[in-house]
Amino acid sequence: MSFRLQSDLLCPICHDVFQEPVILGCSHSFCQRCLELHWKQRDDRLCPLCQRRHSKDRLPPNLLVKILSDKVRRARGKSWAPRTICSLHSKTFKLFCLDQQQLACVVCRDSEQHTHHSFRPVDEAAVDQRDALQTALKPLRRRLADVQLAGQKLQRTAEDLEVQARNTERRMKETYEKLRRFLAEDEKERMAALREEEEQKSRMMEEMMETLSRQIQTLSDVIRATEEELRDDDLPFLLNSKAAVERVQQCSMTGEPQLPSGTHIDVTKHLGNLKYNIWNRMKDLVSYTPLILDPNTADPDTVLSEDLSSLVPGDGKTQETPEKIEFSSVLASQGFSSGTHSWDVEVGDSPEWKLGVLAESVRNRTYQLSGLWLIDRHHGGYRAMTPSHSYTPFSVRTKPRRVRVTLDWKTDQLTFFDLDTETHIYTFNNKFTEKMFPYISTAKHLPLRVLPREIRVSVDPHTSNVS
Repeated sequence: MSFRLQSDLLCPICHDVFQEPVILGCSHSFCQRCLELHWKQRDDRLCPLCQRRHSKDRLPPNLLVKILSDKVRRARGKSWAPRTICSLHSKTFKLFCLDQQQLACVVCRDSEQHTHHSFRPVDEAAVDQRDALQTALKPLRRRLADVQLAGQKLQRTAEDLEVQARNTERRMKETYEKLRRFLAEDEKERMAALREEEEQKSRMMEEMMETLSRQIQTLSDVIRATEEELRDDDLPFLLNSKAAVERVQQCSMTGEPQLPSGTHIDVTKHLGNLKYNIWNRMKDLVSYTPLILDPNTADPDTVLSEDLSSLVPGDGKTQETPEKIEFSSVLASQGFSSGTHSWDVEVGDSPEWKLGVLAESVRNRTYQLSGLWLIDRHHGGYRAMTPSHSYTPFSVRTKPRRVRVTLDWKTDQLTFFDLDTETHIYTFNNKFTEKMFPYISTAKHLPLRVLPREIRVSVDPHTSNVS
């Protein structure tokens, strides 16, 4: 009876214990999902068993069957295999209906429900289904591999992110420490100059005070002696009066004491435009590079300088042969979509390098040649390349060591100059339609450097404006 009860609680469609059973007007019950899927495949609303049409939109739940089914699910053991017995005919499943993709017994095969359906023995159908499932699993396995690879990349990125943050923090602290040392030394020098001036002028004031003290003493002595002579009797007074008058006149001829100029601290020298003077002195400490290289766009194993202005690829442990030269490339962090912009690159003695611009639309793609305008030195010669992958050889008089790249949106030109000889190298005439990012590339283990621009500080004598 227990086995029969469990068999009665099997969905006629999936042949498993009911899940969320619903009941039709004909009193037949099915799993709600099985019934909806069956109707969707056949595009009708007929009962799968008696073919009676279900006219209501709502599928009422069969609560009693649900309670019993839940109990069976909780109580049944692993050894019970309800799928082996047909719940309708109590026969072992030996056939598989290809049309409805479900197990069937020999009685099911001849029933109205399976009219004109195709059947296969269970063992043959299992082989076919396994093959079909294996075929269906292939893209899923590829998808899993892709997702796992993405997960590994994400994990590496997370680890790299922490390393980047620590390295960036270290570099920032070193830069600020360098500036703090400069400011501390500059403050020390300026304070020392102030104290030196204070000491010099304090000594001068002491010397002046000593001189004045001597003058005061001399005048006091003359006045006291003269006053004593004035109190003498007439005869002694007249005898000494001439000398007394000469002494008084001589003292009277001494000029009034004057404070010499420059006795005060030259405050304007120490405080005037102090911040500007400090900033002006910092020109030798700081540099400005028109291009900042983006390490997130650099090829693997590519090392950038601390200030992100130089590309130093690889570790230099291996040397490439001329027939197989590997390149390292990087983009600037800033792109341009208007105006005129130029930057200078020191290619030095590198036998293989590329300079140009890359379109923003392909910036994050692995295959970027479709968006590149560049010139390169290749096997001793020079070429220009466009996004159509066409190469145009050109010649130069002298081997350029420093190249200026100019992107002019007004004239739609990308121009290259030799800075040392001030000669034109090559010009692209193209209508740029999107933001372009500076692109540099070099043979591995060979450096390439974006040159800093000279910083000038000047004052307009007419307007007193600083520029």
